[in-house]
Amino acid sequence: MKNETAPANQITEGVIWKQLLIFFFPIVFGTFFQQLYNTIDTVIVGHFIGKSALASVGGSSTQIVNLVVGFFTGLSSGASVIIAQFYGAQNKRAVQESLHTACAFSLAGSAALSIPGILLAPYVLRWMNTPAELLHDSTLYLRIYFAGILFVFIFNTGSSILRAVGDSKHPLYYLMVCCLLNIILDILCVVRLQMGVAGAALATFLSQAASAALVAGKLMKSEGLLKLSPRKLAFHVNTLKAQLRIGMPAGFQSVMYSLSNVLIQTALNHFGTDTVATWSVYGKLDAVFWMISGAIGISITTFVGQNFGAHKYGRVKKSVRVCLGIDFLISLAMVVFLLAFRIPLFRIFTNDGDVIRIGIHMMSLIAPCYIFFIFIEVLSGALRGIGDVLFPTFITLGGVCILRILWLFGALKIHPSVSAIILSYPVTWFTTGVLFIVYYLYRKQKILNQ
Repeated sequence: MKNETAPANQITEGVIWKQLLIFFFPIVFGTFFQQLYNTIDTVIVGHFIGKSALASVGGSSTQIVNLVVGFFTGLSSGASVIIAQFYGAQNKRAVQESLHTACAFSLAGSAALSIPGILLAPYVLRWMNTPAELLHDSTLYLRIYFAGILFVFIFNTGSSILRAVGDSKHPLYYLMVCCLLNIILDILCVVRLQMGVAGAALATFLSQAASAALVAGKLMKSEGLLKLSPRKLAFHVNTLKAQLRIGMPAGFQSVMYSLSNVLIQTALNHFGTDTVATWSVYGKLDAVFWMISGAIGISITTFVGQNFGAHKYGRVKKSVRVCLGIDFLISLAMVVFLLAFRIPLFRIFTNDGDVIRIGIHMMSLIAPCYIFFIFIEVLSGALRGIGDVLFPTFITLGGVCILRILWLFGALKIHPSVSAIILSYPVTWFTTGVLFIVYYLYRKQKILNQ
């Protein structure tokens, strides 16, 4: 069913590089503010409590959160791809079914993960060899986070739906408001009330609740294709199958990424609190690159999804080339920035000399190799936009996850050091990037040359 009065869609009709950037910047700024949730926690905890609390907030607990949330976000990406394609075709009924199915799935998913996360937190942390002095605070932070995971799922699902139809501005506005709220609550709970790690977690909990309320309110007040009605929440079987067909491989891919990172965190935990604290800080600086890369991935998936749904295959291919160029230039600038200002950047989080020394070494090994990852992000995002997720998942599984695990076991036997662990990233990015280039060229010949 077509919507004859739908407004012009700039994603399927506008100048590609301009529309990509117009769509990209609100996403990247939104991701920036979302990342500030945990970054502000880290800065305040690092300066007002100490490096042990810093490691508790950003060490093993963060890897566990990334694993669980990443899996659900991957599942939700199936909904965003389906909605983007139906929106490009202006199929109102299908968009509505996809919207309400995705929202129902986010509610069910959060209910299924919250209680196990709260109960199993200390056991998983022990399995990861979390240093004993960090175990109590890490468990506390993780349990409070899982108690509010419903809000995380609602916001991520709602934001991905808005972005799928080309609205990347409203998620940005909501994140800006909630980030400011998080700063105020962090200062109140950690600095004034001296609640320690619990205060940092509580501030994040309340801020994420506010962001979830805002995005849900936006969808319920929308008119037309994206009108959300709580009474219509349901699992439309065929729609759910289509969403899971795309989302399950993406979720599995995210789990593989996260599991490999969990293993790396476990290996680094053997080197003591200084190394764990350093990796925690580096993760916040490293997030600057990943928020840009993730925004590029969302942008190209939405562009390809809508244009593929509208049968504009030439525009699909051109948007991939343009996006690769944009990502290369932005990533190169970020690499130069991170390397040039690495010392003052680390001092934002801590003044501990050993932590800064280890961190500078880590950054010198990883940051120059970010360029390899642009091919993974852009090409996998483009393939996801046309609904091709199974084989890219196998590429990621083999190139990033299995190879990284094999590298860890082999390299640590030959040379047990932090450098041996860190080098697993550049090696696997390069290998996986080459595999994605080869597969994308094959798919372009088979599908897009129409």
